[in-house]
Amino acid sequence: MTTALPLQLSDEVKAALEANQPVVALESTIITHGMPYPQNVETAKAVEAAVREEGAVPATIAIMDGNICVGLSDEDLEALAQETDVAKLSRADLAVRLATGGAGATTVAATMIAAHLAGIHVFATGGIGGVHKGAESSFDISADLQELSQTPVTVVCAGAKAILDLPKTLEVLETNGVPVMTFGQDEFPAFWSRESGLKSPLRVDEPAIIAKSARMRAALKLPGGQLVANPIPTTDEISADDLRPHIEQAQSEADAKRIAAKDVTPFLLDRLFHLTEGRSLEANIALVLNNARLGARIAREFSKLG
Repeated sequence: MTTALPLQLSDEVKAALEANQPVVALESTIITHGMPYPQNVETAKAVEAAVREEGAVPATIAIMDGNICVGLSDEDLEALAQETDVAKLSRADLAVRLATGGAGATTVAATMIAAHLAGIHVFATGGIGGVHKGAESSFDISADLQELSQTPVTVVCAGAKAILDLPKTLEVLETNGVPVMTFGQDEFPAFWSRESGLKSPLRVDEPAIIAKSARMRAALKLPGGQLVANPIPTTDEISADDLRPHIEQAQSEADAKRIAAKDVTPFLLDRLFHLTEGRSLEANIALVLNNARLGARIAREFSKLG
């Protein structure tokens, strides 16, 4: 007995894919777990608009009514933004949520899976998950890294969040054979900051090279995707020096409260929002918009390759 794939594409996304038009996948955890209402839905709509301005079709992905919905209406976005019982889904729990029929927001890993199933090559997000500080004893490593090693989607982000162990994150990505390329600079960015003190494994300056590289990987039968780190615009960044004491304080509070696993990142982000008096959220919105624009430019290059 077989079960039909619960994949539901919007008419716009379906038509764009059939016509080989550029499409950019977008995640939904930024709506349900990343920002408060109404900034979450306002940002989601602004990100979709940024993709359109660059000549691509946005495809926000979420789990609704037991389906993987690829491309949401404004009504869907509004409903998701105000929903209180939304699971944060990764590879491990995606199938169970689909089977039970509840609502779910897709993380980087789950969005990559859904995008690949839909035939979308590019996914723009804020930042990927990575190796958490203290992972040598907690083994807390995001499933995003493993997903990048096996699912052929090009992910555009602003680097890994600075609350993570960035050197170990890059090491794990290298071990898993994931190409990590920074767009337009030699240093790997740290989400809210353009600089991390770490040299990027690769540098690219043209969206066309990113698309061609993905096609070459497919021709070589190399598994997995690509990670494109796109530095936050200079006018919007918070310097690493400014952030460091706030991150240390937030991490210390998390340790004292014994907050772990999936609860760590939301707690740290919330504390940073308050410790920076809202600046971290403003920077987050700016970098997501920046990534959406680059993602659309890369998607256009994929379309040119046929």
